[in-house]
Amino acid sequence: MGRPTKVTNSIRALRFSCGEMTQADLADRIGVTRQTVIAIEQGRYSPSLEMAFQIARVFGVSLDEVFQYPGTDA
Repeated sequence: MGRPTKVTNSIRALRFSCGEMTQADLADRIGVTRQTVIAIEQGRYSPSLEMAFQIARVFGVSLDEVFQYPGTDA
């Protein structure tokens, strides 16, 4: 069996595209700690579905523009 596939994300790039939004700014907007945002960005923590939608809403993009699941090309 192969290695488990990991969900990746574009949060860091999206933060910078929104005028240098800090990790603390994003954390405040979604109601979590800065440490949680860091862990999500680094792929060490997968957010709940609700939190994932909140993150996408902050950036005004779709969920799949924030989170990617590699190896699922159609």
